[in-house]
Amino acid sequence: MDKADFVYVTYISTSPEKLWNALIDSKMTAKYWQHVNVSDWKPGSKWEHRRSNKEGSLDLVGKVVECSPPRRLVLTWAFPADEGREEKQSRVTFEIEPFRDVERLTVTHGRLEPGSEMLYGITEGWPKVISSLKSLLEVGEPLPQLW
Repeated sequence: MDKADFVYVTYISTSPEKLWNALIDSKMTAKYWQHVNVSDWKPGSKWEHRRSNKEGSLDLVGKVVECSPPRRLVLTWAFPADEGREEKQSRVTFEIEPFRDVERLTVTHGRLEPGSEMLYGITEGWPKVISSLKSLLEVGEPLPQLW
């Protein structure tokens, strides 16, 4: 069966550098995602998606496939139990492109199993996360509790 893709596009009034930083800085992701993304952001490096609570529970893992600041970031994406199973790993691409006086952010989450828990989760999750990111960068406040 073919794998599914989920694509989300938004336009944010900010600079590419600020948007890029918001994607990779754990202090920023804690604000709008309510999770921290931890990595050194070098191709081949591991990244972790942890809850920003006291426990810091690990929710997602992957590797940095491509890192081209401030325009493109590509990550593999999996539940921790599926970290070693390539067929269970999806892929997320963040593309930042200028559009008039703003930045267009395209998030493509590909290689998703149709009907999977991952597809269900990201279909609800990406619009919340990216809307909260946009709010934080444009008005200084993320959306309230997302999860």
